[in-house]
Amino acid sequence: MSRVICVVTGSRAEYGLLRPVLSGIERSTEFSLMLVVTGTHLDQRFGATADVIESDGFVIDARVELQQAGDDPQSIAEAIARGVSGFGRVLSARTPDLVMILGDRFEILAVAQACLIYRVPVAHIAGGDVTEGAWDESIRHAVTKLSHLHLVTNEAAESRVRQLGEDPRRIHRVGSPGIDALRELKLLSSEELANVLGIELQERNFLVTYHPETLDELDPVERLESLLDALDALPGPSPGLWFTMPNADEGGLRLMRRIEEYVSSRPHAHVWRSMGQLRYLSAMALADAVVGNSSSGLYEAPSLSTPTLNIGGRQQGRPRPSSVVDCAPGSADILLGLEEVLQMKVTEAESPYGDGRAVGRILRALSAEEDWSKLLRKEFFGLEVGS
Repeated sequence: MSRVICVVTGSRAEYGLLRPVLSGIERSTEFSLMLVVTGTHLDQRFGATADVIESDGFVIDARVELQQAGDDPQSIAEAIARGVSGFGRVLSARTPDLVMILGDRFEILAVAQACLIYRVPVAHIAGGDVTEGAWDESIRHAVTKLSHLHLVTNEAAESRVRQLGEDPRRIHRVGSPGIDALRELKLLSSEELANVLGIELQERNFLVTYHPETLDELDPVERLESLLDALDALPGPSPGLWFTMPNADEGGLRLMRRIEEYVSSRPHAHVWRSMGQLRYLSAMALADAVVGNSSSGLYEAPSLSTPTLNIGGRQQGRPRPSSVVDCAPGSADILLGLEEVLQMKVTEAESPYGDGRAVGRILRALSAEEDWSKLLRKEFFGLEVGS
């Protein structure tokens, strides 16, 4: 009898990384897939992307509504509480053999907490990464301690998970499954992309995603204004600006409103609550640069030979390939950064996040554990002083 893996996804970005893993589990004869969606997948304000998951052919087994009223701390805290309760009900109704989660968002923390209480082992993808400018950093390390099998994306992350006292036998360096998606998908041509998005490509085009930097002392809308001012100040013809909306972190809804206001008065600018993975990666491949502070500018863009302007400290600490230019969040610094990336010719940028074969490694790591229930009793593996 096949072992049941419950995969939980709560946002479009995370789903894009998990999609190849979901397909790999479904193709496997050893495992059965149980899929649970939550977070912005069920929120109309963020595109209600559960429909996208179903259109990709996946069956959603359960939905956990977080009912996040706003983007203030109280609303988020209440959403986390509803997440723990909702995932508890899912686990009461049907207990999988293992739960798989990815990343560092607050709804993923809720999943890990529920699994702890229900004694369900957890496999965590992308633990050990560093994002010093956001509270995601703390959530990610907390989830590592609540997890039992660690599927890390790079060498430095592997070292950090080891430093957190996790069993080295349970840490597997697999790479990012998001790069697997690049190998599997046939990306759209410029004509096809323009047609499906209903836009006209300009001489220069930027794919722009700006998320709240949740540990920044300044208001995220003020930071966004600096980016918008820099985009307006670029010399020459106005570039095509392809905005994707921020996530549901503190300040995210206010950023969405400001982006919509900005786009409404500029015919060369467009915004989507969710492009979908094929259109998003196709846009990334065709853009002159990825601009903002999304992890996709560090993970996927280098493999598409697209330069990235990474703004501010949200991604501080992540390994960077040569195609990434970092800049301070002021408008003058961003403008200089934009001019720099426009001069770049990225033909080959070696990614520190793997070779696009992460799914096979993930499935082998899962298969190697004959009895996942034995993972629950964890031992702390301390490092020797000075090591």
